[in-house]
Amino acid sequence: MHSFPAPALAMVEQMSQAAAAQPERAVALQGAPGCNSHRAALEYAPDCLPLPCFSFEDALDAVKEGKADRAIIPIENSQHGRVADIHFLLPESGLFIVGEYVMAIHHALMGLTEGPFTAAYSHPQALGQSRHYLRERGIVPMAYADTAGAAAFVREQGDPRACAIAPRLAAELYGLKLVAENVEDANDNTTRFVVLARTPLDPATLAGGPAMTTFVFEVRNVPAALYKALGGFATNGVNMTKLESYQKGASFAATTFYADILGAPGDPAVDRAIEELAFHCKYLRILGTYRQARPRG
Repeated sequence: MHSFPAPALAMVEQMSQAAAAQPERAVALQGAPGCNSHRAALEYAPDCLPLPCFSFEDALDAVKEGKADRAIIPIENSQHGRVADIHFLLPESGLFIVGEYVMAIHHALMGLTEGPFTAAYSHPQALGQSRHYLRERGIVPMAYADTAGAAAFVREQGDPRACAIAPRLAAELYGLKLVAENVEDANDNTTRFVVLARTPLDPATLAGGPAMTTFVFEVRNVPAALYKALGGFATNGVNMTKLESYQKGASFAATTFYADILGAPGDPAVDRAIEELAFHCKYLRILGTYRQARPRG
């Protein structure tokens, strides 16, 4: 908590105390008050108590340690791709995905003055989603831990040439001038969040509605291993909506894959496909089965 800029600390302290009193209502999130994850938490669970954490690891640890019942974490953006490090952090956390939330993202430019500005502070994702806007105006992007924290940082530093890209709410919370709204480069800018908890949902409780299952796996290091491992999804008619690879370790010989499929364990087709996948894998872990927030396809 001490890593937040001073203008955010009082709010973080107040929200942390409220969450400590009722941890069963607390939802941990990465970022200062006013960030997109703060907004996502309140929209996903309006009666929750948001618990701001400085890093993604801090948010996940809050759930593991019982300080929060759940965490809401951004995992991918329609414009800028996956959120860095999340694919590593989720399997390592030992937590389970129990929900997802999809939210339209709108960024605002804010500062102590109305400009001109030479530098814009924000989370790398927000900077990437607004890169054309910044480049056209000659504003240098400067990475910060989160969007609202960047707004608090601009207020704390007191530099009239610095601005922040953050949700509109951050300008109100930290007393900054709202210079421009909707500075994202795409008007359909959307972020998908996952909700994490200590225990997984029972897939049987999701019967009657569209479900997603997320898992990570590492195939055996033999020719055509990935082709054979994924063949069961095709032959059993299971739709894989996401497949991403990332390197684990320094050998560059073992690739880990992160995947989403439509359906849930207990469905015979899904069970057969996962059984065939496991046969060709050195490692397989299901991260969770949860209700689909938005139709795929």
